[in-house]
Amino acid sequence: MSKKPNLDSLQQAISYKFNNILLLEQALTHRSAHHKHNERLEFLGDAVLGSVIANALYEKFPKADEGQLSRLRAFLVKEKALSELATELNFSQFLILGSGELKSGGFRRASILSDTFEAIIGAVLLDSDYQIAQQYIIHLYRQKLAALSLNMAEKDPKTKLQEWLQARSHPTPIYEVVRSSGKDHAKTYWVMCTLEFQNIKVEGYGVSRRNAEQDAAIKAMIEIQTN
Repeated sequence: MSKKPNLDSLQQAISYKFNNILLLEQALTHRSAHHKHNERLEFLGDAVLGSVIANALYEKFPKADEGQLSRLRAFLVKEKALSELATELNFSQFLILGSGELKSGGFRRASILSDTFEAIIGAVLLDSDYQIAQQYIIHLYRQKLAALSLNMAEKDPKTKLQEWLQARSHPTPIYEVVRSSGKDHAKTYWVMCTLEFQNIKVEGYGVSRRNAEQDAAIKAMIEIQTN
């Protein structure tokens, strides 16, 4: 198990001084390291984070509809966004991990970093109150919120394709991984998208299964439009 870190520099980095330092220590503790881990705090942080971001978006975009607000919220609270913030704040050197996670590079894993970010939000809430936690989240998200625009709320290709088919009572697409290559940290995926409508089959590729599916959806829409 990793040693308990000195948390003074982390508190400076995250711009919050804990009254109860044990809450911060628990927020940094992965289940592989101790029975008193951060998953309950993660649950709490996830809930308050979603609420605060939803309210911030509601105020920032008064003309946005529900779908646009939902997509923007998902963009801001997805694993990638949270792990980016955790990396910027240098969480990795403070994580308390079990030996197995240490050996496998858990301190770099996006899922662990994003879960820890949510756990720290939960810890701040318990250490203070909702209003302070809200102000704290807005502080952490100030740059991401400032850079946000409604153009980023556009529907992704898979959603557009599915809605187009459903609106015309056609069966939904079928996506299937047909092959992949490369090492785990640098894989490329190929996905087949099959539409019963017009008997269309197209192949997309990308650095993740999701990216490959999106690429295949784009190609399927092009096929529909050119047939």
